Amino acid sequence: MSDSNVEVHNAFEVIKNGGIILFPSDTVWGIGCDASNEEAISKIKQLTNKELTSDAIVLMNSDRMLYTVFKDIPEVAWQILDLSERPTTLILDNPRNVATSLISNEKSLGFRLVKEPFCYKLLERMKKPLAVTSANVSGMFFPKSFKEISPEIIKGVDYVVNLHHERILMDLHSVIKIKSNSEFKILKK
Repeated sequence: MSDSNVEVHNAFEVIKNGGIILFPSDTVWGIGCDASNEEAISKIKQLTNKELTSDAIVLMNSDRMLYTVFKDIPEVAWQILDLSERPTTLILDNPRNVATSLISNEKSLGFRLVKEPFCYKLLERMKKPLAVTSANVSGMFFPKSFKEISPEIIKGVDYVVNLHHERILMDLHSVIKIKSNSEFKILKK
């Protein structure tokens, strides 16, 4: 089994049992858990001191998974995803099948379809979305590499994925909010 497959297996076992993981995503180092597990999400909230309704998104790896969370997906969302050359977070209305603590007061939730191999394979194994927030305490800087992650974050998770610790990750992603009527607003270019 390759290192990546071992890490996917280990991370999956932790998540399946309600744990939280520290992992490299396609944009930043993140802390993640099963997006439907309120207790695991509460662990992340306590560790990061973040309000996850605005500081967390869900990662998914397929259209099929996307439809489990959003029943109605505006056509403009598909167009943006098709045209995006870099990771893009879309915020859509009326999510379902995720923990209520992830859903904003406006009844919306951000998501990103991932291509990064570790995340993609983990989601394939989970068969459900991964809730994620950046690996920092609220108000602190986003770590671009593993060595910038604070010891309290590393000690506070149930599993640290042992991949790409040397890689510098860049938070070069767009954030676009799309209303059910297809109106959209670019929140971050």
